[in-house]
This record gives sequence, structure tokens and C-alpha cells, in this order.
Amino acid sequence: MNIERAEDPQRVRLRERLESILLRTEKATSWHDEAAHLRGLVNHEGYVPIRARLAGEDLDFLASSRDELLVFAELGLRLLDLHQPRDAGGITSDTAHPILRCRSCMWRWPCPTFRAMSESFGAQPARLTEPA
Repeated sequence: MNIERAEDPQRVRLRERLESILLRTEKATSWHDEAAHLRGLVNHEGYVPIRARLAGEDLDFLASSRDELLVFAELGLRLLDLHQPRDAGGITSDTAHPILRCRSCMWRWPCPTFRAMSESFGAQPARLTEPA
């Protein structure tokens, strides 16, 4: 007999929050291209006086993006601390490259959690540099 379990309420709330952040982020306008241009306009006080037309979605995003980014960074660091390699302790003929397992989930290294993080966060975005 296969009885379906009710979804964990904490997991449901977390998924809803993450989907809400993703949706709000997708609706907001990217400042990536503008940031490179604005960097050259920094005044002697270190600020760029700007005038911008912002949609409601942009304001929603800007209002919470800093706090949400801090939470995501903390989450990433905590997951990275949890999911790290350790020697599996088995007999191997290649002592220079022992079999590794994740210390948290015990999958072979790299574990699915680390691979997902590496795929999501591993690629470095192009840094905005000041024009030469």
C-alpha cells in the first residue's frame, strides 16, 4: 500500500518564499548594462546622482534585494560547510586519490547538493570595471 504523505509545511513555506523571490527578481529590470555606464559618473563624494524611472516591480525588488541577497549568501555558506568531501575510508589501490564521500549526505563526492551549488554559483559573472 502506497500512502502519499502530506507535504512538510516548512518546506512548502520555504519553496513559496524562494519562488516569490525568483518571480520578483525576474520582473525587475536589470541594471547590469547601466551600471557600467554609471560607474564613470561617480562624483568627488563617491556618489552618482541619478534620475530613473522605476516600475513598481523594480521598487519591490530594490526594497528587499539586499536583505535577500544576504540570506542567500548565508545559505550558500552554510550548505558549503555541510557538504564537503571526506575520505570514505575504503581500501583503494590509488592512495593519491582516495574515494571521497560528502560528510553530510554520504553521496560520492561531489554530491548532488555541491554539484547544484557549483552549477548555480560557480560561474563568475563579468566584473564591472571602470573604463580605461
